[in-house]
This record gives sequence, C-alpha cells and structure tokens, in this order.
Amino acid sequence: MNDLPRPASAGIQTPPFIAPRSFRDPEAAVALLVEIYERNTDFLRQSFAAAVKGDAPEGRIRAFYPMLRVATETHDRTDSRLSYGHVTGPGVYETTITRPDLFRAYLVEQLSIIMRNHDVAVEVGESQMPIPLHFAFFEGAYVEGALMDSLTRPLRDMFDVPDLAVTDDAIVNGTLTTRPGQPMPLAPFTAPRVDYSLHRLQHYTATSPKHFQNFVLFTNYQFYVDEFAAKARELMASGKGDYTAFVEPGNLVTPLGSTSPQSGEAPARLPQMPAYHLVRDDHSGITLINIGVGPSNAKTATDHVAVLRPHAWVMLGHCAGLRNSQELGDYVLAHGYVREDHVLDADLPTWIPIPPLAEVQVAIEDAVAEVTGLTGWELKRIMRTGTVATIDNRNWELRDHREPVQRFSQSRAIALDMESATIAANGFRFRVPYGTLLCVSDKPLHGELKLPGMASAFYRRQVSQHLEIGIKAMEKLREMAPERLHSRKLRSFMETAFQ
Repeated sequence: MNDLPRPASAGIQTPPFIAPRSFRDPEAAVALLVEIYERNTDFLRQSFAAAVKGDAPEGRIRAFYPMLRVATETHDRTDSRLSYGHVTGPGVYETTITRPDLFRAYLVEQLSIIMRNHDVAVEVGESQMPIPLHFAFFEGAYVEGALMDSLTRPLRDMFDVPDLAVTDDAIVNGTLTTRPGQPMPLAPFTAPRVDYSLHRLQHYTATSPKHFQNFVLFTNYQFYVDEFAAKARELMASGKGDYTAFVEPGNLVTPLGSTSPQSGEAPARLPQMPAYHLVRDDHSGITLINIGVGPSNAKTATDHVAVLRPHAWVMLGHCAGLRNSQELGDYVLAHGYVREDHVLDADLPTWIPIPPLAEVQVAIEDAVAEVTGLTGWELKRIMRTGTVATIDNRNWELRDHREPVQRFSQSRAIALDMESATIAANGFRFRVPYGTLLCVSDKPLHGELKLPGMASAFYRRQVSQHLEIGIKAMEKLREMAPERLHSRKLRSFMETAFQ
C-alpha cells in the first residue's frame, strides 16, 4: 500500500502514511479507498479497546479519512444534456470519503463518468481530515458510556470527536467559499457530514443504511406502513418477482421465498421514523419511511436520507382539500408549493421557486391512470394538479384564519398539509428528484372535518390504492436511466461533479 512515514507531529499516534496513487481504473481506485478506510477505522477501534483496558499509548490517537482528487487543465466540453459527471472548469477538485464499502457502486459509477468525460486519472490517498472515534463504530455499534469510566484521561484528549465546525451543508447550500489554491469540492457532502447522517438514520429508522433503496416513499400515516408491509410479505411468500428481500426495523430480513424474518432482532419499541425496505440487489428497490406529522420531521428525515444519494423521493400522504369541487379520496399531484413550514428558511430562502420535475410528474400521473383505470378527461374527476401549501401549525383553524385563507386563495393552492413542501424543497436543495401525491382526507373550509368514524372508513377505502400508485410510480422511475432522471433543473452553475 506504499506505506511511508507520516510527517512528524509531536505527541500524535497514527497509522503509517499511505502515499497518494493515481488510477484510470475506477474499481481499483475504490478498492484502495476501502483499504485505507478499513485500516484506519480498525486502528481507532483497536486503540480505543486498548485504552479502556488501561493500555492507551501516550499522546493523541488519530487516523484520517481517505480522499479522492481530480485535476484537469481543460474546460468542460461534455454532453450538455448531462447534469452531473463533470467539473465546471480547470482546477483541482477533492472530497473526503467514508464507508466506501457501503458506497462502492455509487463511487465506481461517479468515477467512471468523470474519467470518461474528462479523460483524467483520479488520485486516491489519505486526507488531512481526522476520523472522529464515534464514526469509526458503525452498523449499530457505539462508544459505550460505561467503558469510558475506565479511561485515565478525558476521551477528547485522546481521540478526535465529532466537530460541528466541519459538519455542515455549505456545499449543497452554495455558501462554501474556497481560498485561492484550495481544492474545490468534488462531492456534495464531506465524509463527516455523511457519517453524521448514517448514524442518525440508524437511530431514527432502526434499520442499517445498507438496506436503504434508491427510490424512497415518505408517508405521514401508519396505515400506509401496514399496507406496505402486507404487500411486501405477500411478495416474499410468493417466491416470485423482482424484489429479493423485505427489511423491517431491527434489520429483520425476510428473503424471497420466506414467510417470516430469517435474521435480525425486533426492537423493543418502534423508532421515531420506522423504515421498511423492498430490496433489490442493485439497490433499485423501494424504501418507505413513516416520518410522522410535521415539517421538522420531514426535514430531519430528508437531511439524512440525502447522503445516500437516492434517485428519487416522493411524498404520499393526506391533505386538506381547499376546493369545494374536491371529494374525500381525490388525489392532488403537486406542481408548486407555498412554503410556510419555515424549517428551511435559513438554508433555502422562500423566494427560491421549487419547480415541478417533468419525469416525476409524468410517472405519478401515469401510475394514477393505470391503477384507477381512468385516463384523459375522466382522470380529472379524481385527480387535480396544482399548488400545495405546507404549514407548521396543525391547528391553524383555531385562530382567526381569514388571513391565511386569503393567502392560500391568492396562491391558487388546492391542498394544505404539513410535510410536502419541506420534502420537495429539500429534494431541490440536495439535488434529489422529488414529487408529491396527496389524498384529500378532509375539507375544513367546507365543514367536512376528519372525525373518527369517517376517517376510519376513508382509510380502509383509499390507502391501498394510494400506496399501489406510489409503488407503481417508483417502478416507472426505476426504468429511466439515472442521467435522465437527475434533472438539470436541480443543478446550479457551480456544481460538484458527483451526483
């Protein structure tokens, strides 16, 4: 591995330095990323194990993330239809990498496209970014608090710990400034930012990041989860189909041909945002996450799922219909959003428009038509395309609501909810194709409130069809090549090469 002495740094214990190497083979480049990462995280875990046994070496213990670097002397002359896979101009571009084992296919694909488009080699080596000790433990492992009682020195004096100063969204928010001579970003997230979200995903969903699929459905009702699980178990029991496993919280894995989980352990209680995965071997299956109610949850979930670089996410949920012509059970396909959720105001100002994405819109509308059997003029009886308003106050009806109702009317909003604009806005911010298909479950402006008996009948009648439409839409999106699905609408004029 070309181990060389690392430049001396007083009082710091590190693994031997690995000199940078250039590659024209993306598979070989990723193999070295894996080798560096596994060696360096193992060094931290072994050092921590020794420390809690009272055998810690003197000084600080440190290991570094691997890095990728691309340099080009020419301007971009690639296919103008592509939204990613090319740098914006001559210069040096660099990113730190974590969990290359988890992201192997993604990394190979991104490097292959860059090599082809720019006819350049990529450089792999060690970065100068330390790996926090906590992030060297993954897949449910963690630094046990009780063990730290045996340490002779404070943990922070021995190991690097997570540093929020280098864990942010400056790249995707477009606020990063680079000094002259400093490498420009190659990927939308740094390694510490990815690690932070991988740990949060495990915590919030009770499933390992390795089970997440590239097509994600978000919902705000448990009814959808129950229906999704029932459909998934039926598919597994049949022993037929494109999906190879069904994964539930606790990493309960039911493989194709089985009627019950064959591995994993059910959690003592459901997590805050349980995730369920219909798995395909190439990660092109479908993940469903119950994010619960509210824009804060919607932002939290999408903040973390985004680091997995999914190909699309869609919100399937319930909404208040704002037009008298709507009926309970009608569908709303959002083509615009009124953003009164406020959780993203600091990251994505509300004056920024969130455009509809043609590929997602068409896939959803086609799925509605196929499942319902209605087309053309008849389809308009049950589905309306228009603006969705998302708010952060569930009980807006209990205050003087003349002013918000006036705003909704001026915006031409046809539906009101608490999650959709947040999910779409974060899709825009993170360059993840997004869409929204809601189902009208009440009409508060017209005296049709969601009461217990009415709600139960509505759910029994409508949830199955709504979910079937969502699954069908995702399967249609899966048939598109990623370079077609990842729209240029989501890319600024100073973009990272990685999707």
